[in-house]
Amino acid sequence: MDARSLEPMMILAAVAEDRFTMRRGSFRYRTALRDRALLFPAERETLSDGLRLWYADRRGGRRLALRLREVDGRTVLVLDAPEGSLWNSFRLTFPSSPSEHFYGGGEVYAALDLKGQRVRVWVAEHQNALRIGKKLVREKLLGRRPHRVLPLDRYESYHAQPTFVSSEGYYVHARTQTYAELDFRPADRFHLWFREPPELVCEVCGGFPAVSRRLTELLGRPGLLPDWTHDGAILAIQGGTEAVEEKLALARQAGAAICGVWSQDWCGCRRTGFGYQVMWNWQWDEALYPDLPERIRAWRDQGVRFLGYINPFLALEGPLYREASARGFCVKNRAGEDYLVTITTFPAAMVDLTNPAACAWYKQILRKNLIGLGLGGWMADFGEYLPTDAVLASGEDPARLHNRWPVLWAELNREAVAEAGLAGEIVFFTRAGYTGTAAASPLLWTGDQHVDWSEDDGLPAVIPAMLSLSMSGCGLSHFDAGGYTTVMHMTRSKELLLRWEELGAFSPVYRFHEGNQPTRNVQFGDDADLLAQLARTSAWHAALKPYLLALERELSENGAPLVRPLFFHYGEPAAYTEKTEYLLGRDLLVAPVLEEGAVRRRVYLPEDAWVHVFTGESFPGGVHELDAPVGRPPVFVRRDSPWYSLLCSLAELSA
Repeated sequence: MDARSLEPMMILAAVAEDRFTMRRGSFRYRTALRDRALLFPAERETLSDGLRLWYADRRGGRRLALRLREVDGRTVLVLDAPEGSLWNSFRLTFPSSPSEHFYGGGEVYAALDLKGQRVRVWVAEHQNALRIGKKLVREKLLGRRPHRVLPLDRYESYHAQPTFVSSEGYYVHARTQTYAELDFRPADRFHLWFREPPELVCEVCGGFPAVSRRLTELLGRPGLLPDWTHDGAILAIQGGTEAVEEKLALARQAGAAICGVWSQDWCGCRRTGFGYQVMWNWQWDEALYPDLPERIRAWRDQGVRFLGYINPFLALEGPLYREASARGFCVKNRAGEDYLVTITTFPAAMVDLTNPAACAWYKQILRKNLIGLGLGGWMADFGEYLPTDAVLASGEDPARLHNRWPVLWAELNREAVAEAGLAGEIVFFTRAGYTGTAAASPLLWTGDQHVDWSEDDGLPAVIPAMLSLSMSGCGLSHFDAGGYTTVMHMTRSKELLLRWEELGAFSPVYRFHEGNQPTRNVQFGDDADLLAQLARTSAWHAALKPYLLALERELSENGAPLVRPLFFHYGEPAAYTEKTEYLLGRDLLVAPVLEEGAVRRRVYLPEDAWVHVFTGESFPGGVHELDAPVGRPPVFVRRDSPWYSLLCSLAELSA
């Protein structure tokens, strides 16, 4: 694609009447279009700083203008609706090659290549209760079908973003806040839908390293993670101080490298029909975690940080909610009452992130109750649930602010850490996101995967999720090792956890989750095999520390993501659609086992000289059928890598 083809072929303008209905963070979206006008290129006008392109209908009576200018080597397209026009919906159509591939759109789970798909750009809860219910009933009647995948527009995403890159070496980012759609279904064109006149930033860069460098210059880059995050695994342990002590000791006696313990119930638990959940009152539960400050200091002396949990909701039973409500710090409904949102089985109130006083109060809670307690980090959960009929302190339209809500949440956490003088020492990680999250959040995670093998929601889904984030300019992401969502017969097996651990070891941060029903899921310390696997995989991850630190510096300096699709460095046809393998940096290719019962897997290697990390066997590019028993996943190092000796040394840690 050249710069000229970045001009739209046509524009459809209309008046849209949108309706959003939210249920547990999932949105049903309906729209009606009227006063449509299909507009085509009509005139070109040279301006002092670029061009103005006029689009008109066939009769020439209805027109709008598109301004093009160059800014820092990028093409910026700004759509100008006519003065007095009621048009608020715009579909821009661009040419595309039938062989072109598209990536990004935020976080996408069921596919990597977006060609032939339509992606909704609207932040929402990915785990739709209705979709989960249908899946479970279908499995009971027909059996498990892990490879069943729906069209992408049937899914929602925690992190949605109007950004994509093309296999032809360009990127497009839309500066907009409203609902949008990226429609790549036609073979010879693609459509971009917006609910306001958009501003598009486009640039033809050539190779993907250049695309990532320029895109992250535009969107922002995270800083370096705290050094300690690479010293092993972060275990998920709940149930109180003694439970942490016992399970941590068990892991360390097995020889595991542990850098952190994540206890999401540090502030108390709530037992519901969904499972073991957190009490959303962000104060240390002294009954459940006695002597916690002293234990945190002792664990830190042993090289183990203690991490917690927080989100922008408040439990109605807690004193923090009563204070926030009395001070007017909660999002309101149209009757002027606190807007109560049902999450799984219980209602909660939302802190109004547009209220400066409320934000200052919440940052003080973070600084006193989390940082002051000695936490080394936390999960900064949620951010997707702002209803479109809410009333905000700023007076802003919630439908326009909805997508940016998780960015405000990430910025609040970042500011709290910075104001405490602990940037670079404390890590928080977010799941919800939009444009701006890449710069505001030091680390993303892929949300609540199912504890199963399903392509769209289970273990295999985390690979396209991380890769699509990477291609959206978000270069640091990870996942819950073991998954999270446990419902009915969907529970974590030993085999699933063993395979998920192998994947976690070769990710930017290796962190576990017990799941919403811990006692029904296999956990890391349940038997000798699991403890041996934890010891192996955590040692692998700790040994990767110098390599991961170098990759983080590369991201910070050049924008190259840590987790990369194969096509990032290899322009081969098969690389453009491969979603079950990835590159960790330039030199390590990871092809995890993603199917239940599999002890072999088919591996595609791009044209290069590769060495199996755990067998020492050399392989050329091509397709290979390989043994892949538990404890020996197919992981390959480039023979020409400057990290060759370090990466091959992982085999010595597998005994």
